[in-house]
Amino acid sequence: MSDMQTVLTLHNTLSGKKEVFTPIDPNRITLYVCGPTVYNYVHIGNARPVVAFDVLYRLLKRLYPNVIYARNITDIDDKIINTARDNGEDISALTKRFSDAFSDDMAALHTLPPTIVPYATDHIDEMIGMIETLVEKGHAYAAEGHALFAVESMNDYGKLSKRSLDDMLAGARVEVAPYKKYPGDFVLWKPSSDDQPGWESPWGRGRPGWHIECSAMIHKHLGDVIDIHGGGQDLIFPHHENEIAQGCCAHGTDYVRYWMHNGYVNIDGEKMSKSLGNFRLVRELLKQYRGEVLRFALLSAHYRSPLNFSEDVLNQASSTLDTLYYALLGRGEQVTPAENYELADDHPVLVALKDDLNTAEAISAMHAIAAKLNKAELNDKPALKAELIACGELLGLLNQDPTDWFQNKGTNDGLSNEEIDALVEERNASKKAKNFARADEIRDQLKEAGIQLEDTREGTRWTR
Repeated sequence: MSDMQTVLTLHNTLSGKKEVFTPIDPNRITLYVCGPTVYNYVHIGNARPVVAFDVLYRLLKRLYPNVIYARNITDIDDKIINTARDNGEDISALTKRFSDAFSDDMAALHTLPPTIVPYATDHIDEMIGMIETLVEKGHAYAAEGHALFAVESMNDYGKLSKRSLDDMLAGARVEVAPYKKYPGDFVLWKPSSDDQPGWESPWGRGRPGWHIECSAMIHKHLGDVIDIHGGGQDLIFPHHENEIAQGCCAHGTDYVRYWMHNGYVNIDGEKMSKSLGNFRLVRELLKQYRGEVLRFALLSAHYRSPLNFSEDVLNQASSTLDTLYYALLGRGEQVTPAENYELADDHPVLVALKDDLNTAEAISAMHAIAAKLNKAELNDKPALKAELIACGELLGLLNQDPTDWFQNKGTNDGLSNEEIDALVEERNASKKAKNFARADEIRDQLKEAGIQLEDTREGTRWTR
């Protein structure tokens, strides 16, 4: 493996700048991304980190021989408990339904499954063990059935979000409780009532706080220190700040080498929020747009930038994909992609992605390849077609058959594929019988239905 292959720069939230990625062990890259709390369908903002870090996962797999990617499922939380109670259903039924839905929705966005999908409730023993270690080391304490992390016990608490303790208390919603030694201390374990799920612990029957689950699962599956931890910008404080506190204080290590955070998704220029009622569920969007269109829209801006998600952005994404797929479809030639094609280490798409996942620049480079493919001589097309497909694979794009892409737009309106095929066959028969009036009539009928015909050497091809 050459040095050029492994030169990757990533923006580290901890340092506030781009850094050359130097793995702990080049033969075992570790990546952890915060997954969903499963009490509802996920919105498009939840999908952004999944898609962004899926591209990172694909890139790391291209650069290194072994990548372990973990993305958790939070299946114990007050929102889950309350939703199950309101629905009158068992918590396990609720969490299974929505974790399955999340998995299906993310698969529809062409994301690869992680190496490991740890569930919080399968790691209660690990969480209790980590809390006990924190108590033994003087970084946590028990109070009224709770276990709490003592933030004042950590000298550099706040280093990720760049906030002092005073700033945190002034700017955050801190739960004031009589059992806390300091108002900013956060819950590691809390008591459960008889009608709430709970587990036995040294502090009584209860359940874990939110932050401890990720630290415990990372330690079990990935190690004391991992290479990369990703998530949305909204998780920097308090969730990831508290993860650092737990991981560093329990194991006396740095916990994570590179912290990466994606920007917010805005809807039609406004921040997505419950109060504005502008949440766009992935499941609902998939009824209107194909998953690859949603994925392309999410990758159209740099992952750290805010993304304005709108109908115009989605339509532009669909149109751009049409352009790329049309280049793969060709102009009637039966071109098979060259076999065993591999992108060079200095290929523009690879170089763009190694520069802190610059997906916008990578897409621009793909446009240039598509333009060359459209103009190329027939004998040059197999290599260019293979090149464009290989670039798409890095981004999780262009993995459909081009003919299927154009003939299956996901709409239930209008003519079916079979009806179109029958009309095309009738048109060809009319032309053969020199009944050009009927042939033209059929072309006009199809055009009115949004069907475009192209007569090629291989026969008549149609696209929606």
